Amino acid sequence: MEIIKTKLDGVLIIEPKIFQDARGYFFESFSQREFDEKVSPVLGHTVTFVQDNESMSSYGVMRGLHYQKMPYTQSKLVRVVKGSVLDVAVDIRKGSPTFGQHVAVELTEENHRQFFVPRGFAHGFAVLSETAIFQYKCDNFYHPEADAGINIKDESLAIDWRIPVEDALLSEKDLKHACLKDSVLDFDINDKLY
Repeated sequence: MEIIKTKLDGVLIIEPKIFQDARGYFFESFSQREFDEKVSPVLGHTVTFVQDNESMSSYGVMRGLHYQKMPYTQSKLVRVVKGSVLDVAVDIRKGSPTFGQHVAVELTEENHRQFFVPRGFAHGFAVLSETAIFQYKCDNFYHPEADAGINIKDESLAIDWRIPVEDALLSEKDLKHACLKDSVLDFDINDKLY
């Protein structure tokens, strides 16, 4: 696996080693041992995933920008099994030098890239293909009482979603999230998130 650092500390793009021949391809989509050996040293701590999730969405669906409040923050390791999405992580740690900045990466069934979104970051994606099957691992269980988000249409974030945002399909819940400047964030750069 190849680890690609981004401009946001801890947000990583992971490219697995693909074995391809006339029959098709094979790769290890996840190995805790390899993650511990290659990713944990870059992060400075270990991550143990406890829950896997999958969603299917059609073109124009946008989900996010989600996070969980303290003490239930989550890291996510995301990938696309079918189709294509633009996946985004936004730094929402108060006091961070990159607060409010984002990284966007296209995840597709062809490139097999994975995106690691650490605790302290909001996460969302937009579906660019006709349909997309999206999988992600979480290092903490989902807690409905800790569910929170930033409005995906927040223009101050300057995210180019690569689809017309005014035509995007959003859940009622996601439409109600406040913009970053109006959000009550309960963790900052000095909090121990792990």
